[in-house]
Amino acid sequence: MKKAILLAISAVIAANVANAQTLRLPHEIFSGGAESLDPISPSRFFEVGQTVYSRLVRQDYDGNITPDLATEWSATPDAKQWTFKLRPGVAFHNGNAFNAEDVVFSLMRTQSEAIDSPTKGGLSIIREVEALDPQTVVIRLNSSHADFPILLMDYRIRMLDAETCNNDRNKLCESGIGTGPFKVVSVDPVGTTVLERSEGYWEGPAKVEKIEIIGIADQQARVAALQAGQIDVVLSITGQQSALFKGNENFIVQPVATGRWLTLAMNTTTKPFDDVRVRKALRILADRDSIGKLVFGEGGYTVACDNPVWSGDQYRAELNCPKDIEQAKALLAEAGYPDGIDVELFASDVTEGLVRMAEIYQAQAKEAGVNVKLRIAPANGYWADTWMKSAFVGSSWSQRPADQILNEAYRTGSAWNETFWNVPSFDAKLDEARQTLDFNARKKVYGELQETLFEEGGSFVPLHQNTMRVISSKLSGLPEVEDFTIRFQDISKAD
Repeated sequence: MKKAILLAISAVIAANVANAQTLRLPHEIFSGGAESLDPISPSRFFEVGQTVYSRLVRQDYDGNITPDLATEWSATPDAKQWTFKLRPGVAFHNGNAFNAEDVVFSLMRTQSEAIDSPTKGGLSIIREVEALDPQTVVIRLNSSHADFPILLMDYRIRMLDAETCNNDRNKLCESGIGTGPFKVVSVDPVGTTVLERSEGYWEGPAKVEKIEIIGIADQQARVAALQAGQIDVVLSITGQQSALFKGNENFIVQPVATGRWLTLAMNTTTKPFDDVRVRKALRILADRDSIGKLVFGEGGYTVACDNPVWSGDQYRAELNCPKDIEQAKALLAEAGYPDGIDVELFASDVTEGLVRMAEIYQAQAKEAGVNVKLRIAPANGYWADTWMKSAFVGSSWSQRPADQILNEAYRTGSAWNETFWNVPSFDAKLDEARQTLDFNARKKVYGELQETLFEEGGSFVPLHQNTMRVISSKLSGLPEVEDFTIRFQDISKAD
C-alpha cells in the first residue's frame, strides 16, 4: 500500500515537473490546417516562425531596432546600399553554420513569383544581395530607403539554411530548420505541434524545455481553454472577457499598447465598393469612439481614422474623423443610392472583437440608410475560405511599422492587399517616402498617404487596440510588449 502511494506521489511530482517545463500556446489555425513551416508562406505557421527561426534584426522591448543575427549595419550616403555584419559562431539546428550565403538565399527568395509571398511587396526594393565574405552581406536597393533595416524586423523575414532548402528560391521550404531558441519535433496544425529547446541557441538555452502549440480556432474556445488550464496564455482578449480573469490569482491580465487593428475591408474593384463615394460614406457613418468602448472598453483602444499606422509610430498622421451621417447620406445619393444601400458583410470569431465590432457597425449603419446583412463565417479556415474572397469582409492585423503596412496592405499587387487597392499615384508616393532622406519631409509624405486612405480607401479602421493579454500566474519573463517583440526563450514556468 505504501509503495503504491509513493508511486502515485512520484507520478504527480513528475507530471508537475514536466508541466512546468512545457509552455502551451494556442494557435488559431490561420490556414485551416494547411499551415506552412516556411515563414514567408502566405499560410505561414506564425507560432513556429516566432520560435524556430531568427531574423537579422529585431525590435527591443521599447520597439527600437536591435541586433539579432546581424551585429551591426551601415549605409552609403544615398541609402541605396546597406552592409550588414553577421554574428559569428551561429549554427542551424542541423549543425550547419549560419553564414552570408544563407542571408542571400533568405532575402532573395522573398521576390519569387512562384512563392508569391506577402513579403514580396515590402521587400521589392531589394535589387541584389551579395556575400562579401562569410560574415558580411551587402544589400543593394533599387532606390534609396532611409529606413531599410526596419523592413527586416518583419516577423516573417527569417533566416533559413540555404543548403537544407536546396538553394531553391522558387519553392517553399518546409524543413523547419532555423537558428532560433526552439526546434521542431512534430507538426500538427489542427492538433498539437511540439517544439523542444535548442541547447546551442546563441543567447543560451530557453527557460522551458518544450513548447506545445495547440490548435484552437475559436476565440471563445481559447479563453475557455485558458480558464481550464489547458493552455498558458491568450495573447489578446476583449474588455468583456477580461472580467473573467481579473481578481483571479491564477491569472495575470496584462495591458499592452499595440498597433493591432480590426478592419472592415471593401473590395474596391467590386460594386458598389468601386465607387469612392460609397466607400467614404460607409466609413464616415460610424461612431468610432463608441465602437471602441463597446468592444474593448475604456482605455482599451485608440481611435483611428482609417489609417493603419498606429499611434506609437513615428510616421502616424493625426487625422479627424467624426461621425457624419448627413454627409454619408449625401455621398450615397450622389453615387446613385438616394434611398440607402444594402451590403453583405462577412465576419468571424476567429479573432477577439471582430464579430462584436461588425454587429455594432451594423446597428450604426442603419441611421445612414445602410442595411448591413451580417454573415458569420466559421472560424476554422476563415482566412483561407472567406477573407479576400468576399467583397466586404472583417479582418485583423498585427502591429507593423508604417513602411511595411502601407506597402503590404495597399501597394498594387501585394499578396495581402485585401481591398485590392490599385492606385499608381499611391504606389509612386510610397516610393517617394522611401527615397526621401530628410526625416521631416519623409514624415510629411507618409502623412499624405494616410490622408489619401481616409478620403478614398476601402479600409474601415476605427481603432487601434490596446491589447489585454491573459497569462497563467505560473509564467514569468513575459513583459507587457506587443506580440512580435515577445522572446519566448525568456519565459519560465513554475510548478
